[in-house]
Amino acid sequence: MKSGKWYLKPNVVIEPLIQRWYAWSHLISPGTAAMNVTGRHLKIMNSYIQAPQIHAAAVQNPKMLGGPFMDYKGGRVEDVKKLRDETMVTQAKYIQLSEAIVALDKMLQKQAKGYSLETLYEQVPDILKGYVELTYDLNNNPSFRLFESLLYKSEFYDKSLQSIALWVTDNDERPFCLSTPRLDEPHVLHLNIPFDHEGIDALCRMKRNGGSVDEIAQLLGVSEKDMPLFSTFFTEQEHPGYRKYEGEFVRMRYFGHACILIETKDLSILVDPLISYYGYESSVAHYSDIDLPDTIDYILITHNHQDHVLFETLLPLRHKVKNIILPRTTSGALQDPNLKLAFEHAGFNNVIEIDEMEEIRFKNCVISGLPFTGEHSDLNVKAKICYHVAVEAFTFLFMADSRVVEARLYEHIHRVTGNVDVLFLGMECDGAPLTWLYGPLLTDELPRDKDQSRRLSGSDYQKGIRLVDIFQPKEVYVYAMGQEPWLEFISTVRYTEESNPIVQSNKLVNDCISRGLIAERLYGEKELLYSYVLQE
Repeated sequence: MKSGKWYLKPNVVIEPLIQRWYAWSHLISPGTAAMNVTGRHLKIMNSYIQAPQIHAAAVQNPKMLGGPFMDYKGGRVEDVKKLRDETMVTQAKYIQLSEAIVALDKMLQKQAKGYSLETLYEQVPDILKGYVELTYDLNNNPSFRLFESLLYKSEFYDKSLQSIALWVTDNDERPFCLSTPRLDEPHVLHLNIPFDHEGIDALCRMKRNGGSVDEIAQLLGVSEKDMPLFSTFFTEQEHPGYRKYEGEFVRMRYFGHACILIETKDLSILVDPLISYYGYESSVAHYSDIDLPDTIDYILITHNHQDHVLFETLLPLRHKVKNIILPRTTSGALQDPNLKLAFEHAGFNNVIEIDEMEEIRFKNCVISGLPFTGEHSDLNVKAKICYHVAVEAFTFLFMADSRVVEARLYEHIHRVTGNVDVLFLGMECDGAPLTWLYGPLLTDELPRDKDQSRRLSGSDYQKGIRLVDIFQPKEVYVYAMGQEPWLEFISTVRYTEESNPIVQSNKLVNDCISRGLIAERLYGEKELLYSYVLQE
């Protein structure tokens, strides 16, 4: 029994899982979840069971970072067999759904030849009937759209597979999240609760507001045998309070990767929250959640990749966020799941969708959605948006990982927005091939040369400098490079000075500086204070 006031330790990891795999957005939406079960999880588990020594060797090879290799040094074969066998039972409906999606696509490619599709509805796999619409594009290429909102209300969305893992960490080291499930460990507590459980919010509030360990344990359903471990996650030492920005105009704080906090004395806006929450000593200076406001007015999400939609960060923030703004999509395409549905089913009830060239106005601020091109391997993905944020007449442009495939687009946009004061641009300009992220969704094998040509890549120097030429910013910041150590388990990025993204971003920064602009590639943390007139 722990009476009195206790606080959640700053270095407690709250990791959301689905059937013990790291919970990114494609594991929440039923269609993409099903395809990842068969096209990623089962393949990796079966491979590990058959040849654990190959996995053990691969994870030691820097060239194999981010590959489909489980990081358990070849020693957890029986545990992986158990997880594989459990998956075959508990996710049997997902496996059937995946097989039905593949069968549907194969049938359409074979039989849809430009004539009416109505007769082909009879050949839709039975479990998909009523959940899909068959379509052509204007060139008679057949496809289908999922009624995703209905799938969430069907047997194909199972909250009982969701859980959270709790443990104390003192470093950034973790296996690559897409390839290694979270098996049982003596220092890790697994709680079989869904992401919308009220106990998650109550637990996270205890970082700021102390409470009873026994009461929170009861709310979360912690068993008596797990209480000794659960109790180690708390301390009687109160954490430092947040020092609210009380300046005259705007403060910008960089939290790493693509995470930017914009604050006025009345307003806070957090972009793409991926935060090193965990308060431990690090060689890289960085802000943590202690440096976030007690209330966040708006979170802005740019696109649906696992380094920009991170539920490990978002769930602990849920209790303090007033609104979440994210890109709209209702395409129903398998590769383009609806983010609003995913967020709402994860317990967020304050989600606002924004479309291209749409504005949201409040107080003295306007948030505008702008087109986001590239970085999605030429797939038709609509759930992506750039943001133009104006505080009074002072403007920020968040381009995220957008690749400027056609500069004329942004010339058209510039006629609407005018110049901007501060530009943020991602320049991970090599990017992984299509199959690295979207491979489980493909129903046919993609030839290697085509796969390698279709990259998840942002802008290089030539494309980035076109944005500078068009929007004439006074400050230019390269961000979203995945370099911070707390990103490696998500991005697997390790650059050297010879790496192309570093060479290209250096060239852009140096060019901007030669023009008299303030320019920098961000890393770790950064704070800037702005007055009404940006200083030259």
